[in-house]
Amino acid sequence: MTVPVPSGVTAGVAVYDRQTGQFVQRHNEDHRFRSASVVKLLIVLDYLWDRSPADDVPSDDRTRLEVMLRSSDDDAASHYWEELGGGAIVDRMVKRLGLTHTAGPPATHPGFWGYVAITAADTVRIYRYLLEQAPVPVRQYVMDLLHRATRHGTDGFDQYFGIASAFPREFSIKQGWSGFHGSSGYGSDRAKPQDSGLDLRSDALHTTGTVGPGDRTIVALYTLHPAGTPYEQAYAEVTRMTGALTVPGVPDRQ
Repeated sequence: MTVPVPSGVTAGVAVYDRQTGQFVQRHNEDHRFRSASVVKLLIVLDYLWDRSPADDVPSDDRTRLEVMLRSSDDDAASHYWEELGGGAIVDRMVKRLGLTHTAGPPATHPGFWGYVAITAADTVRIYRYLLEQAPVPVRQYVMDLLHRATRHGTDGFDQYFGIASAFPREFSIKQGWSGFHGSSGYGSDRAKPQDSGLDLRSDALHTTGTVGPGDRTIVALYTLHPAGTPYEQAYAEVTRMTGALTVPGVPDRQ
């Protein structure tokens, strides 16, 4: 099925059915997008790599990790980006998870975690690791937070676009937004040349997560919108696109 991408929008899509072990829909799945807050998945996995969340996570870090994943808090992400070595986080996780097109921020923006390059296909690999290979305490800890994502991020943006609106039951999400007027963190950078090949100028809105009983289907939809697109317009477009995807596990879409 063709993904209905609105005019002027660039999209990357990967939908993976864990029950059959097959992709059911792909579109530009290896196209690199700036990750925005989706990189927080790699940050938390790197933090937990040699720890057990049941025993070894200090209370301050539990609080910080919870708000980073549930409410997409940027200050928490910046804290761990500095503490864990910045781009070295990405290098480690690429090797550990076998990611093929994920890379650290461009050389012009080494400290910008939101400018990590990522793809829809690599995002499926991240969720598959979480759901199928991660130690049980890590899987339960991270997925529980993603299943309980708050309606709004700590910057006030409504993060229930895409998966959360198209499939209002049995979902988990880690969303990303960048460049929209009033958004916090690392937005669009229209002053720098795009010599890295990564679009830092368009407004980005990404919906990623799982849908269905037992996190059956992994959905990753990355989008870039013309600079200046109202957030509400991009929100509606991403939600429409998500709702049109083929997603096994939804009761009326078996």
